[in-house]
Amino acid sequence: MNTPTLVATNVAGVVEHPGLDNNPYLIDVDGRPYVPIGDGGVVLGISLGDSVFAFDTDHASAAVSLVHSDPAARYALTAFACLGNAVTVRSGAAAGAGGVVLGKRGEQGRVLAWFPPETLATIVPGDAMSVRAYGQGAGLSGALAERGAELLNVDPGILPRLGVTIGDAQVSATVRGVVGSEVVGNGLGRPAHQWDLDLQVDASNADRLGLHRLAIGDLVAVADLDVRRNAGYRRGWVTLGVVVTTTSPRPGHGVGMMPIFSAPRATVELEVRPDDHVGVSASLLTELAGR
Repeated sequence: MNTPTLVATNVAGVVEHPGLDNNPYLIDVDGRPYVPIGDGGVVLGISLGDSVFAFDTDHASAAVSLVHSDPAARYALTAFACLGNAVTVRSGAAAGAGGVVLGKRGEQGRVLAWFPPETLATIVPGDAMSVRAYGQGAGLSGALAERGAELLNVDPGILPRLGVTIGDAQVSATVRGVVGSEVVGNGLGRPAHQWDLDLQVDASNADRLGLHRLAIGDLVAVADLDVRRNAGYRRGWVTLGVVVTTTSPRPGHGVGMMPIFSAPRATVELEVRPDDHVGVSASLLTELAGR
């Protein structure tokens, strides 16, 4: 990989408070109203490695959601932050504690920051945090670069720890499963440096798709999808992403996956492990948080 010119940027955010309208209900895929629980703020009781189908939630993550009051700064925070980046709590009961960027969410933009459970329990909405943003713009070399392959949303130094090996002409990765781009809902047509992609997967179709054990932190590949700019269909390409949220009952929504790599399919070798895959783990992020 060609990374010498990368620079880090210190960016700031605050822990989001969940928000609802005066009518708290959303409508699920079967037309039933529900109250969206876990979409933003500080979510407790969900861990990396937990099933994305195990909770009565809407896009909940094993993380806190970071935002900024200035819209331009919020978009920059979301665009610059990458998987594996260091997060430091700057105010509140957990001041001085360290965490790690797990992912991001779309709409107005949120960064998902993971913390050890004992730290997470002391964090509240309004706590200030900083992110050492590093990774966007990481280059590739050789035939991969010539064919247009790109990394995004990830500190390239974390990739070997995820079982992703990048050479001059080929990438190899271990994933939970591979799905077609027709499974992608919300997030298509959006800038992938600021958005996650919703995989329309739930307990009713997970077996058919080979994702019956899909968990937060898993790596998944999506065929015929190019996310180098705005995410969209492209035959013969493949996108690799990290699962960062549980599923969602809303039509067109689902499991949140943050894309980290996109390339022609012929350059990517995938090992599919539907039953014993391990992607982003708590032990890895605990190690990174202690750097």
